[in-house]
Amino acid sequence: MKSFAGKLAVVTGGGSGIGRELVFQLATAGCSVAACDWDAESIADTAGAAQERTTQGAIVSGHVCDVSNEADVQRFRDELLTRHTTQHVDLMFNNAGIGGGASFLAASREEWERTFAVDWWGVYYCSRTFLPLLIASEQGVLVNTSSVNGFWATLGPNMPNTAYATAKFAVKGFTEALIEDLRTHAPHVRAAVVIPGHVGTDIIANTRRAHRHNEPDALSDAQVQALVPPEGRVKLVRAGMLAADASVDDLRQLLARRESEFRDNAPLSAAAAASTILDGIRAGAWRILVGRDAAALDSAVRAHPDAAYDYPTIAKAAADRATT
Repeated sequence: MKSFAGKLAVVTGGGSGIGRELVFQLATAGCSVAACDWDAESIADTAGAAQERTTQGAIVSGHVCDVSNEADVQRFRDELLTRHTTQHVDLMFNNAGIGGGASFLAASREEWERTFAVDWWGVYYCSRTFLPLLIASEQGVLVNTSSVNGFWATLGPNMPNTAYATAKFAVKGFTEALIEDLRTHAPHVRAAVVIPGHVGTDIIANTRRAHRHNEPDALSDAQVQALVPPEGRVKLVRAGMLAADASVDDLRQLLARRESEFRDNAPLSAAAAASTILDGIRAGAWRILVGRDAAALDSAVRAHPDAAYDYPTIAKAAADRATT
């Protein structure tokens, strides 16, 4: 697929971050887009701004959808078929995702399962729903977003990330399994897995909203202490991120800064990540690493698979790779 002009793409999680930038860049390339997000305001804003960038008569529509709900996904499909007067789509970007449920042992079951539902079942439901429409096209591409946590199931020392990593491993394995399945049963459709490293998005703030947590400055003292229990405070002090005598208000301010700093201090912008993804699709890649950090960590884990959770070894190997 060398050109997106005249095509129709579906993008989940289109209200912010990489999803929003995919919508913008596809629309600019003359591709019609049906984008969804669980947040009505953000997806309406994306669709409106993207429509102003369209070329070659492309149409951008915004839809409210919780991808973890199969009925929502099917309603989204029906809406876009009517809006775009079509019976097929050409590209499907399973991009929606949230964090949370870091510990299988310490996190609430509700939070763990909500995270897993969005990050895995969302991909499953959307693939079930939209693959028939991709098969109905002359040439289709299913693009599933995994993560570096889809091959390395941690954020580092003392930082478990089990719900997110488990889901992203599933997304990666599912996409790879589809390669031969599609070759056998629908050779005009292909699958690609996207593996981003740290990209500047609002995923931390969106995760908070998805789990219905208050804004940091609206959290009670008890809520702050629940989010940062004593063992968490110790880790932050050891990492130099918090003073030993920090107050609850200091913790509240740290939580607020964490949301913006993750976005603003990332090594790669969401726009650059979207460009990398679309370049990979044009090139026919089935595995798209996004960011130098993703490439370095991928190489480090592949070179030392038995030491994947020996953090000094992996950190050194990744650093060596990043500087070459």
